[in-house]
Amino acid sequence: MKLTSFRPAGRWLWIVAIPLGLLCMWQASRFAHEQALDTLKEDADNELRLFAANLNGYLLRYDYLPQVLATREGVRRFLASPEGQNPMPLNMLLDRFRFTAGVSDVYLLDADANTVAASNWHRPNTFIGQNYAFRSYYADAIAGGQGRFYGLGTQSQERGYFFSAPVWLDDTSPDARPHGVIVIKVLLDEVEQSWSDQEARLFVTDSDDIIFMASAPELRMRALMPLSDAERRRLRDTRRYAMEPLSSSGLVLGQEIAPGARLATFATGPLANDEFLSLTRAIPEFGWEMHILKSLAPVNGARWMAALMAGGLYGVVALGAGVGWQRRRLRREREAFAERERQTLARVRDELEISVERRTRDLKASNQRLSDEIDERRRAEASLRQTQNELIQAAKLAVIGQLAAGINHELNQPLAAIRAYSENARRFLELARTEQVDANLAQIIELTERMAEISAQLRQFSRKSEQRQELISVQACLTYALRLFGSRLSEQGVRVEQRLPETTLWVQGDLVRLEQVLVNLIGNALQAMKAYSAPTLTLTAQRQGDTVTISVADSGPGIAPDHVERIFEPFFTTKAPGSGLGLGLSISSRIMDDLGGTLSAANRAEGGACFILTLPHAPEPQETSAHA
Repeated sequence: MKLTSFRPAGRWLWIVAIPLGLLCMWQASRFAHEQALDTLKEDADNELRLFAANLNGYLLRYDYLPQVLATREGVRRFLASPEGQNPMPLNMLLDRFRFTAGVSDVYLLDADANTVAASNWHRPNTFIGQNYAFRSYYADAIAGGQGRFYGLGTQSQERGYFFSAPVWLDDTSPDARPHGVIVIKVLLDEVEQSWSDQEARLFVTDSDDIIFMASAPELRMRALMPLSDAERRRLRDTRRYAMEPLSSSGLVLGQEIAPGARLATFATGPLANDEFLSLTRAIPEFGWEMHILKSLAPVNGARWMAALMAGGLYGVVALGAGVGWQRRRLRREREAFAERERQTLARVRDELEISVERRTRDLKASNQRLSDEIDERRRAEASLRQTQNELIQAAKLAVIGQLAAGINHELNQPLAAIRAYSENARRFLELARTEQVDANLAQIIELTERMAEISAQLRQFSRKSEQRQELISVQACLTYALRLFGSRLSEQGVRVEQRLPETTLWVQGDLVRLEQVLVNLIGNALQAMKAYSAPTLTLTAQRQGDTVTISVADSGPGIAPDHVERIFEPFFTTKAPGSGLGLGLSISSRIMDDLGGTLSAANRAEGGACFILTLPHAPEPQETSAHA
């Protein structure tokens, strides 16, 4: 009788227990899903705010540069009468400004939007001669305001952001109109590179929902949603994205779980097998929206883990209830076990809250570290520029130390002769032979002029460069460099061959820095030929099209094959310890880069090394300057 009554009761117990267990697992997984989703949303929102502020700060730090450059007197003077001036000084000024500011390109447009000067004047894809009337940054600036524009460059096909400002020649008149526009281009690759290390996917869309910046390369230059034919034609007319197909990204937005936060998937592409949480944040300064995609894999894992834990817990509770129903003596143990489980859940909840608070503190600390790193990088860049200038002067002073012995020898000879002439003059004065006294004094004057010339050469070479652009005579520069090594050439018995054209070759650059490069190369050549008999130093200069080539060749041992690729590296030297720092050729190469030229090295077929300098040719000046 008891067995018969128990079976229906046990059957009903299972019928009630199983759905109740499934309901508990569903509720636990739902709660864990919501908690994990809220945490993921908070993390994504913090990251999105941080990266949006970083992008905003990166671009706005260049906003003032066009206005500063537009007020330069050189820009205004050239724009006043461009047809009667040489654009090269302005091109080089813009190139120096580009290098100092760390931007991609700087160029000047006239009132008709024609490019009259650019920092990339020496490149095949230069902007000079191009018309940019179709760009909105020109229209905004020529109307008297500041222009902003982003898109693909028509020449470089690189994505960039453009800042522009009007150039006024007369802004006092009420109906005055700008006479030109100065434009600065900033590349966006540096910002994207900082995104590539993140687990989340980041991308930026414009007002047309075109993804023009993204951490994932497959999302760049795609439309957030499919474009209609009319929208595609309108975008092609603006030429903002050149001829890019602007195909759809395949993004499918799902349920909205919070304002600005939605579930998302991709219909096609490499990201099609994953689910994401999508958050959007507006960047009103540029009219953009920044998006972040966080994978839902951790959320789904937490959901399944909670369901399994809830199922296990429910099973334990159900088993305990069954045992208690069978054996009432186990009731106390079941209640104690249930209390321990509740405490465990409370402790887990407390630890979760502590983890969220710790993560928030970490994000704030990361933001502060990022700001500190930006300041430190700016200080490091300023220190690097100062160190480079000091290294150039230190290398020059090292060459002066090598020349000191020869110059001392040249000064001792005139000093000995002056003493002899002075003693003779005193003797002639005693004998009242004034004609001989006058002749001796004339010789003394000539010798002192010679000593002054020698010291002037050393003083001129040791002075710091002002880094100014001027016309330089190549023949005069070579002659000056040889004069500094006059004593060493005589002592070593070096034969000098000069293969120079009869007409003067002119280049544009910094006289002192070019002299330093030539003195360094000639000094290295003399050092290489020191242990060789019948040494020969060959100096050649010739014009090849729009460039001037200067070569310094020696008859020494040449350059070892495994050293050819390394001789321009800083601190690389083959000299004995204490004979050099290995900075001469590295600094010389950097100087040639700053002058718009190149420095290369090769071995000669007949033996020895040859160093070749290449500089842009400059037209002959109207009046010969002191640098001739």
